[in-house]
Amino acid sequence: MGLCESTLPQLGRALRPQEKDILRYPLIIFVVGGPGCGKGTQCRNMAMKYGFYHVELGQLLREEAQRSTQRGRQIRDIMQQGLLVPTGLILDMVSDNLLSYPKSRGFLVDGFPRELEQAKEFERIVGRAPNIVIVFDCSMETMVRRVLRRGQVEHRADDSELAIRKRLETHYTLCEPVLTFYQQKNLLRNILAEGAPESIFAKCCSVIESLQ
Repeated sequence: MGLCESTLPQLGRALRPQEKDILRYPLIIFVVGGPGCGKGTQCRNMAMKYGFYHVELGQLLREEAQRSTQRGRQIRDIMQQGLLVPTGLILDMVSDNLLSYPKSRGFLVDGFPRELEQAKEFERIVGRAPNIVIVFDCSMETMVRRVLRRGQVEHRADDSELAIRKRLETHYTLCEPVLTFYQQKNLLRNILAEGAPESIFAKCCSVIESLQ
């Protein structure tokens, strides 16, 4: 495993001053929660309603893992084991995506940060914190059920029950320090994500509109 990670960057690329300027003014909203909590669906809804750009970290990683490059193979191996891709690579992917849309009025960064180091590293390289962090609260059994159903529909190899439970255990272990970090900054906004999608979306809209 150490061999697998060794050639992937551990620190994010430092942004140039003009790149930091691009990211100084748009709303940056992190959206976190375990696999199957529904954040992807709600991010797409929010992006459509408010004209935000949706950065879907899981999708970016899956696309990278499908490439027949050394980095793609390494990422694929890490993901299949239910482990985390190194922070440096994650930060580079996120910041590159944000900078690709310099005119956007807001960004929904879906599935980030996954661990405390990523949260701190984002602030170091971008020079600012997110405006808010939306947390989707959902029971483990609900998430397992949803992800299994999604795996059957989308034929996703990483959505076997064993892999899902491993990812959820990893998520819970690593997420608690992230939530504490943002709670101390008064940036957390919790949304109960067990109900009907339209009810959850209404709660999301209330959070977004509190920023306007």
